[in-house]
Amino acid sequence: MRKTLFLIACLCAGNVPIYAQNSAKATFPDGSSMSSWFTNVKKISLAQLGKAYVIIDFGVKSDSTLVQTEAIQKVINIAAEKGGVVVIPKGTFMSGALFFKPKTHLHVSEGAVLKGSDNIADYPKLPSRMEGQSLDYFAALVNAYQVDGFTISGKGKIDGNGLHFWEAFWQRRKENPNCTNLEVSRPRLVFVWKCNNVQVQDVKLHNAGFWTSHYYQCQNVNVLDAHIFSPYKPVKAPSTDAIDIDACTNVHIKGCYMSVNDDAIALKGGKGPWADRVPSNGANTNILIEDCEFGFCHSALTCGSEAIHNRNVVMRNCHVSEASRVLWLKMRPDTPQLYEYIRVENIKGQAHSLLYAKPWTQFFDLQGRRDVPISYANHVVLKNIELKCDTFFDVAVSERDKLSNFTFENFAVESKNAAIDKNVVKGFTLRNVKVNNKSLE
Repeated sequence: MRKTLFLIACLCAGNVPIYAQNSAKATFPDGSSMSSWFTNVKKISLAQLGKAYVIIDFGVKSDSTLVQTEAIQKVINIAAEKGGVVVIPKGTFMSGALFFKPKTHLHVSEGAVLKGSDNIADYPKLPSRMEGQSLDYFAALVNAYQVDGFTISGKGKIDGNGLHFWEAFWQRRKENPNCTNLEVSRPRLVFVWKCNNVQVQDVKLHNAGFWTSHYYQCQNVNVLDAHIFSPYKPVKAPSTDAIDIDACTNVHIKGCYMSVNDDAIALKGGKGPWADRVPSNGANTNILIEDCEFGFCHSALTCGSEAIHNRNVVMRNCHVSEASRVLWLKMRPDTPQLYEYIRVENIKGQAHSLLYAKPWTQFFDLQGRRDVPISYANHVVLKNIELKCDTFFDVAVSERDKLSNFTFENFAVESKNAAIDKNVVKGFTLRNVKVNNKSLE
């Protein structure tokens, strides 16, 4: 009987869902080793963060209508003297921009809400980074600059209270349909700049006025089990990207839920005709996204629209629903770009498009450059895909966009539009690709 059951199990193994995989992924797409850092997903306990500075012990009141920026910042400054963690206890506490310092951390307790003021005057303009540019811009609600080891933890909520900012943006867009994101003053929720060994875990990041979380020039960033949400109805929360990775190395996003009215994960790094020569710009390398759930978003994973070089990007073991796109390659014709060694595998769910690659011409500006930059995307692999979509291959690039060495493998896709043009890619490999139960070659 045991032998019979074993035989049946072996026969059934051939029908394992295509999104199953060998969990031991030791290398990045270019063949380089994936360091052991990526396997260490241990949560950081409150006790490990040092002395706890509970804000109500320093006179901060639980009041959802009272802006208490100075009082909360004072607690951060005290914690910085000897090191420790600023604790937001159960209750609602409103604040403007807060600036965390070396040796400090943030813990938002379960049942706690750190609520952002909806008055832009509570967010000072400072040297910053937005949309691939180094410029003066409004501080975020939570800011960390050169804070190595910075941690945001707890099961509470950081709430951007963004409705006022969203309404102002749409009113401005109604007045001027061509207005840019930066024309309407809005704060991000979290901005982490030049920090190494960052961990964001368990926290809810909701209702951002602008981008939800932005990591710039950082190394070793872990985002674990975060719940990131901004609505797309009844009022759309414009440009509330869940996670913006900007010139970073070693980023691990695991077990997160993301539903926002823009891209969920966007890889940025600079824009403009000479962007690859600007010292403040840079590449994103060694990015691992796994075990995540994507709700409504413009794309689960996006390269661009302000990016010059993305290398060794892996998204695996994820579920998508209500996503407009799974992988979006924004080919920006005014910026030299290189997207290489990207692997998307073991993806299941529903989206409008699986792969979307087209010129991104919004706010096109060559700034006087006469030779138009060329953009490249190569060594892109989509593997073990089980998806329902409208258009699985949504690609229409220009003569300035060079696509090469793409591989599609193990697809079971239902698509209203099953057309594919292999000629747009130099070196296109299809292995066991079925669209609407028809094999493609």
